[in-house]
Amino acid sequence: MADDQETFAEHRRFLFSVAYRVLGTAADAEDVVQDAWFKWSAADRSQVADPKAYLARIATNLAMDRLRSTRHQRETYVGPWLPEPIRTTSTDAGATVDAADSVSLAMLVVLETLSPLERAVFVLKEVFAFDYSEIATAVERSEAAVRQIAHRARNHVQARRPRFQDDPDRRTKATERFLAAATGGDINTLMDLLAPDVTLWTDGGGKVRQATRPIEGAHRVAAWLVGVASRPYEGVEIHDMAVDLVDINGGPGLVFTGAGRVIATLTVELDADGRIAVVHNVANPDKLRAMATGEVHDVQP
Repeated sequence: MADDQETFAEHRRFLFSVAYRVLGTAADAEDVVQDAWFKWSAADRSQVADPKAYLARIATNLAMDRLRSTRHQRETYVGPWLPEPIRTTSTDAGATVDAADSVSLAMLVVLETLSPLERAVFVLKEVFAFDYSEIATAVERSEAAVRQIAHRARNHVQARRPRFQDDPDRRTKATERFLAAATGGDINTLMDLLAPDVTLWTDGGGKVRQATRPIEGAHRVAAWLVGVASRPYEGVEIHDMAVDLVDINGGPGLVFTGAGRVIATLTVELDADGRIAVVHNVANPDKLRAMATGEVHDVQP
């Protein structure tokens, strides 16, 4: 039994990393890992030649089932649905750029447009480099079918995923300047930082005051940000909030806390010219529980 626990513990980070990318929520990913443990502990492991592949199959199918069951909730969600942000390990090393991108909020938003099966195949192939035969076993499809699904999912993602500036240092400096300008009401500096076609996505889930649709254009985004910073947010004045720059979903991001709770997270993506092209602001308290624990996830392949 001890060996079985050690084997599962060895692959636990991998299972969470797969499930989180398939689901976009840390709570659901943790549930998948827990359910995978129950299935693993009840299985006849004497017949298991490759524990990692076996566990990948369990976790992938559990994640797909859970994603299918939550589709209606996401389709009827109040305002934009954004993934649940998590704190991640530092991604300064150049070798980790692609892995960091695969867990970014921008990528997870694109993955939301895939079917559960397409999403699982894409994650296993493009992020974790499983071969087609391994994926076919994991998702219980023929290898030929998996090849077609992978091709379709890859083309879909490439068509919808812009190439953002992925220099972590540049993003960190842009994030810091953005924070100073937004909280200081400096619209002129904001306008210099924002791309003309910038889009702001805010997720309050109908539980806190947020925009219920994406805000587009530098003038509108800047005005909205300055307006929010000029008044109390959920009973907390902006100058009473603490703001920490931490690694969120593979890149620099901001965590706002006040009145003893996490209030919101904010991350930005830069265009090729280094201007802010996308802002993701998550304020739904149900999606901030992982941030509130302070747990740091290593989700690199």
